[in-house]
Amino acid sequence: MTVSILLFLPLLAALILVFVKNEQAKYAALFFAVAELALSVYYLVNFVPDASVQFAIDASWIPQFGIYFSAGIDGINIIPVMLTTLLVPIIILTTFKHDQPRANAFYALMLFMQTGLLVVFTALDGFLFYVGWEAALIPIYFICALWGGENRIKVTLKFFIYTFAGSLFMLVALIYLYTQNPNKTFDIHELYGLTLSLKAQGWLFLAFFLAFAIKMPIFPFHTWQPDTYTEAPSGGTMMLSGIMLKMGIYGAIRWMIPIAPQGFNKFYPYAITLAVIGIVYASIIAFRQKDGKRLVAYSSIAHVGLIAAAIFAWNVNGNQGAMIQMLNHGINVVGLFFVWDIISRKMNTRDLNQLGGIAKNSPWFAVSFLIITLGTVALPLTNGFIGEFLLLNGVYYYNVRLAIVAGTTIILGGVYMLRMYKNVMQGPTNDLTITFTDITGSERVVMVIICALIIIIGIYPQPILHLSEAAVTELTATVNAKMSLLGSNFKP
Repeated sequence: MTVSILLFLPLLAALILVFVKNEQAKYAALFFAVAELALSVYYLVNFVPDASVQFAIDASWIPQFGIYFSAGIDGINIIPVMLTTLLVPIIILTTFKHDQPRANAFYALMLFMQTGLLVVFTALDGFLFYVGWEAALIPIYFICALWGGENRIKVTLKFFIYTFAGSLFMLVALIYLYTQNPNKTFDIHELYGLTLSLKAQGWLFLAFFLAFAIKMPIFPFHTWQPDTYTEAPSGGTMMLSGIMLKMGIYGAIRWMIPIAPQGFNKFYPYAITLAVIGIVYASIIAFRQKDGKRLVAYSSIAHVGLIAAAIFAWNVNGNQGAMIQMLNHGINVVGLFFVWDIISRKMNTRDLNQLGGIAKNSPWFAVSFLIITLGTVALPLTNGFIGEFLLLNGVYYYNVRLAIVAGTTIILGGVYMLRMYKNVMQGPTNDLTITFTDITGSERVVMVIICALIIIIGIYPQPILHLSEAAVTELTATVNAKMSLLGSNFKP
């Protein structure tokens, strides 16, 4: 069975949802999302953890331009694929207690976005990768613009301009690669094998870097993110933070560095420095936030900055850390944004100064919030620990001083995240928070799933690391070998 079924099921589901009555749309969307998750589990169970591409499809699509519908699953993309299929049903379930206007359109857009995301993560053809990239952008634009907050139009337009401009640079890079390919195809393996000048690879690296740095985002390309996360509806914020930003991380590992190793060798010191600056900058800004959702947004920038720094350090430990931390960050950040969705819906505020004492009347919510917080600050035996340990280890092998600075994400994150928990959950209740009621129904189900994942992955991460180990080791060695042949001064 090829991966095509995984790609087209959510697209078909989105088309069906258009014709479903609004009150039934959320149940239909959850059914299709769970079916997609079950299908991905089939691929996971039958996946052989080596460096080969499996469940591949390679069909002629636009033959006159050498464009193929080429996609497959390997150790590099199986984790983001599983992340996508795991989080979409969880995110849909988080919306069940919202009275969603035009619910069928909302959930149809979410499933259409899932198709775009899965195309990005599985594409082995550059043009198909670009189509998936843009296909994921269009639905989230409408989700934010139609169901967002008061400033949604201005903020969403800024988000769209940033990401669309970045993707245009990537399109130019892909077209250039196509013109340099004697076989005139966008096949990823042929693009890997092209012999390009140092100057050309430098420009290619910069073009891809702009697209991926904006999407992650990396300092100073991050300015769209806090406003967009704050103004987007909760489901949209979770899709953006939990899954969509992983497109940039994945793109850097799969496309940017292997295609332009000389360009990477030229610019990686600047890229890793920007990533580390973003860690410290976002952490300091997070300290000053009074809006809980905005605090989590800046926290996300800091954590993703560490992932980016480890990727640019380019060694097996750092890349392995990036793979598992894509999964861990997605789980944790969706949990945090769901926490603030619950608080905002029940209290009609996200201001830390107006909250306090919530734990007294809500033991389920208090324990769940604490577990998610501890996973985010990388407490040992939670999922965040193994990921951040590998990431810092990867940066350490590149530069000890930068690793020490990058490690502030754990120290500073622990301070502002635990302070946030204390301000919200501890202390005396007030006239507002005394009315807070504990989580029930779908809220409790979501929290149990997220907390269980945080603990299980934290205690036993090896099966996940094993999925990507062979492919990551081979890709890292291949790029390092190319740079060694070129007389690179890079030190993996």
